[in-house]
Amino acid sequence: MAFSGAPTTYLNPPVPFTGTIEGSLQDGLQITVSGTILNSSSTRFSVDFQTGFSGNDIAFHFNPRFEEGGYVVCNTKMNGSWGPEERKRELPFQKGMPFHLCFLVQSSDFKPPGVRPANPAPITQTVIHTVQSVPGQMFSNPAISPMMYPHPAYPMPFVTTIPGGLYPSKSIILSGTVLPSAQGFHINLCCGSHIAFHLNPRFNENAVVRNSQINNSWGSEERSLPRKMPFTRGQSFSVWILCEGHCLKVAVDGQHLFEYYHRLWNLPDINRLEVGGDIQLTHVQT
Repeated sequence: MAFSGAPTTYLNPPVPFTGTIEGSLQDGLQITVSGTILNSSSTRFSVDFQTGFSGNDIAFHFNPRFEEGGYVVCNTKMNGSWGPEERKRELPFQKGMPFHLCFLVQSSDFKPPGVRPANPAPITQTVIHTVQSVPGQMFSNPAISPMMYPHPAYPMPFVTTIPGGLYPSKSIILSGTVLPSAQGFHINLCCGSHIAFHLNPRFNENAVVRNSQINNSWGSEERSLPRKMPFTRGQSFSVWILCEGHCLKVAVDGQHLFEYYHRLWNLPDINRLEVGGDIQLTHVQT
């Protein structure tokens, strides 16, 4: 498969900042905003996804506020008028501290699957908000975004390269639908003949098995989960794999599910994605 180019990156831009999203917003697009909260008298900042430069039409307004104990406001502005606010009484930001904020664009909503500090300290990601998108305000441009394959369906099993391999902050996103009679499926991140990471939901066992295969030998399985099985027969899903220096963090449908500590450490050599089993795969972003 051909790639249309590298993702757009803006380094140390002035604030307030306005930049163009190449190819417009599309299902599965990931946007990461990194910065530092200033120790100033200001009590708010915002990230807006909007049409044009006037600010009259904002599909998603993400507005952390440090007043009143801290909370996050989400909203939409259409034709210059704000809609009803959605408030989350949780503020995962601290003044004077750097952060990474990731947004996942889906056809029905926006998901910030997590805010994490800009340091290697292990943390647990949680969904801090989901806001519904407004029909007709997005996805008007059919152009393909970089590193993204928005096909209606993929041949199974599906294999593709991971450009540049894994590295800290690298994300892989997959979406699909579990077949009604599914027994299981797998997502493998491979390094030559080794499987560095094997993600294997098994419906008959009601388990999500994780493992590595090195020199044709499987290691010890990991099965524990903080919540119930997140995959359901006949239902759609989205898997987000985030590589960090010590582990992979996996979220399903925008909610952190588990961490898997690296067993193969030459991350750039983990450069192949394999997907197989009882699913219809509808989106891949590497």
